[in-house]
Amino acid sequence: MNTMDDLGTAPNDPRKSSPAAQRNKAPLLDVLRARLGKGSRILEIASGSGEHIVHFAREMPEHEFIPSDAHPAALASIAAWREVLRREVPDVRLHSPLALEVAQRPWPLKAGSIDAMLCFNMIHISPWQATLDLLEGAARYLTPEGWLLLYGPFSRHGVHQAESNAAFHQSLQARDRRWGVRDLEQEVLPAAHDAGLTLAEIIGMPANNLCLRLSRKN
Repeated sequence: MNTMDDLGTAPNDPRKSSPAAQRNKAPLLDVLRARLGKGSRILEIASGSGEHIVHFAREMPEHEFIPSDAHPAALASIAAWREVLRREVPDVRLHSPLALEVAQRPWPLKAGSIDAMLCFNMIHISPWQATLDLLEGAARYLTPEGWLLLYGPFSRHGVHQAESNAAFHQSLQARDRRWGVRDLEQEVLPAAHDAGLTLAEIIGMPANNLCLRLSRKN
């Protein structure tokens, strides 16, 4: 789960830092580098602290990146990290963050305008309806060849992939019964199919996590 802490580097600094984002940003960058088409337009859902997408924009300047979040503190953190990067790389192709809640209709985007959509460590810390809204939005706003990349812990065929994931699921349920590690075959893939997405790839990641790449059905 992506918890965010104040950096505390200066008074009134809105930037947040996520230890999880710092740990997994390099492996996720490798996944993206191997799969993004030339000059892709990429939207991140629930960008949180903003550290992921700022890292990607710095390391992959040939692509266009759009961060988003529903929470004011996250939007302020993303904007602050973006300003730091713009001082370092003035022509970076990183948009100002969008205020976007996956349940809103419509999203502040043109249909069929996004080449890749990213959503990391969100679906297990939100109600299941948020996953359904995300999948529906991906099917609407991705280009015909576009794809959605989910990252986080998943169970498979009703079985957790590690004892740590099972314990994490129990801790999430104790916090909010609507939360929990989602099952790939029993929950996520059927919902993706219903939304108009199909499984393209399952990618093993460190710490018993997975990347799930879902493509639009053409």
